[in-house]
Amino acid sequence: MIDIINLSVQFTGDNLFEDVNIKINRDDKIALVGSNGKGKSTLLKIICGLELPETGKVLIQKGTRIGYLPQDLIRFKERTLLEEVKSSMPDIKQLEEKEASIISQLESADITEAEKKELIEELGEIHHLKEQNDYYSLEARAEKVLTGLGFKNTDFNRRTEEFSGGWQMRIQLAKILLGENDLILLDEPTNHLDIDTLMWLEGFLKNYRGALIIVSHDRHFINNVTNKTLEIFNRKINFFPGTYDQYLRFRKEREIQLKEAEKNLEKKIKETERFIERFRYKATKARQVQSRIKQLEKLERVELEDDEKHINFRIPEVEQSGAIPVELKKISKSYGVLKVLENIDVKIERGEKIAIVGPNGAGKTTLAKVIAKRIEPSSGEVIYGHNTIVSYYEQEVTESLNGEDDLIDSLQTVNDELTPGQLRSLLGSFLFTGDSIFKKVKVLSGGEKSRLALARLLLTKSNVIILDEPTNHLDYSSKEILQNALADFKGTLIIVSHDIDFLKPIINKVYELRDKSLRVHYGGIDYYLSKKEEERAFEESAGQNQSNKSFRKETKRKEAELRQLKYKETKELRERLYHCEERINELEQTKLELEKELADPKTFNNPEFLKEKNIAYNNIKKELELSFEEWTELSTQLESIEEKYKEQLG
Repeated sequence: MIDIINLSVQFTGDNLFEDVNIKINRDDKIALVGSNGKGKSTLLKIICGLELPETGKVLIQKGTRIGYLPQDLIRFKERTLLEEVKSSMPDIKQLEEKEASIISQLESADITEAEKKELIEELGEIHHLKEQNDYYSLEARAEKVLTGLGFKNTDFNRRTEEFSGGWQMRIQLAKILLGENDLILLDEPTNHLDIDTLMWLEGFLKNYRGALIIVSHDRHFINNVTNKTLEIFNRKINFFPGTYDQYLRFRKEREIQLKEAEKNLEKKIKETERFIERFRYKATKARQVQSRIKQLEKLERVELEDDEKHINFRIPEVEQSGAIPVELKKISKSYGVLKVLENIDVKIERGEKIAIVGPNGAGKTTLAKVIAKRIEPSSGEVIYGHNTIVSYYEQEVTESLNGEDDLIDSLQTVNDELTPGQLRSLLGSFLFTGDSIFKKVKVLSGGEKSRLALARLLLTKSNVIILDEPTNHLDYSSKEILQNALADFKGTLIIVSHDIDFLKPIINKVYELRDKSLRVHYGGIDYYLSKKEEERAFEESAGQNQSNKSFRKETKRKEAELRQLKYKETKELRERLYHCEERINELEQTKLELEKELADPKTFNNPEFLKEKNIAYNNIKKELELSFEEWTELSTQLESIEEKYKEQLG
């Protein structure tokens, strides 16, 4: 369908990629990946004709329709929402314009009978074409797509200029999905979508019959939608069959090979340099020396992956809060006549890692700000427990940044215990490299300020961290570093995010906001998604069997109650088991150290010291035995309870 031949693109004098030759077929579902700044967005723009390459060409089969969603927000105006998305449907605009023209001519007072007859025949042909193109079901199709993307029925007749930036992006996405395109190009389509909309979009794209090329930092999304990976690396574009996860396994193997190649190359360079230095002034070796110098000049350097992803940053240790760091009592919040939250009661327990999810506009950010005491509730009370120290991150957080600081100074103002090297590493993990760390804060872009604010927050010694969409300005490597740091964090964590892959290894509880109410799901994000999928499937079949709906609803209610009971019944056991395992690890380490000391010949020359170590060793062995007995007993109790609930849950 599309052939890219000998394509080369430059940016500020350097090639982003060169001599690219790839073919895109009609059923390809492609994830386009590569480090930030490597040319992913540029390639999409070249394919759809918005930019031209330095050399090479893009051959597109005649009649191929391409839909393109850019990162830059588009503004629509002058039409209603429904009119705007319907205008993208093939041939609809031409048919409607022609029909309007004929009707206008028929209303003219100067028209002759012969002309009138001819125009009526043309109008009949247009109506026939409408039927052939399934015109009269198009509005229903458009409404279905708009509903899937989160619009309400009351939005359909609103003018497009009334919608904010994120919703403008959804309008463009709806037009692309309805446009019957042969190829869809999506540049970061998930940035402004909530989890509900993401799940709907995944299902739509899985069933889409054309080709897809998607740039996205949402790993869960592209793994579910794509089956090939197109990688920009080392100024080349390489094709890999398989999902993004399969590509990552290949990349890891390649990285090992490249490091080995780099080691061999360095060895060869050193050997060649030694030969040149040794025989440089010997006339009998002059020809060989010149040959080695030329060899050295021709050697191609090995280009390795960026090292940012290898940074292992840990959030500083924090003082423990009370058992209930935050409690919400009868919380309601309204903005004028618009009620967002109503009568919310919840206790947040120490060490919980909570995701706040729900459709856009449900009040996720409002709830996060209420918990952080950034805004006051309309009614109700937010109670902080003993020693609760809260830090809050939001996308627009800039008020805490001093514009005259450079990046290193900005971090040191919140934590002066890290060395400049450690601070540089942290800044590198948030995409600040080279001389950019000496920039003044005031010259940073909005996205750069957000990343800096996130780095600062991770250095504050807070035991409750609240994050509102922390991954929007991060690439894969930065997200992984942040993800690992948050997974290891010993305090309490609350995250507003639609990034499923980011949340998976972190979250152990989900707060779902919908219709002004809060619903608590005990379990990780995978459990929540599976339950939502079940609910969605059930709702689709609800119209066929109302009695079945009532039965399932009751069953789900009972399941939820049982899971809650199971959680409460096993919570203390799990904590005791965790502390027991930690103690066993400590005792085994101490036992190993004592064994080394007892094996040391110097110990035998000091009878008192030897006696002391033997007593300590025997005590450790006894304590280990008791700890193992406790661990076995706790494990048995936990298994027994889980087995009991497993039987009840089926």
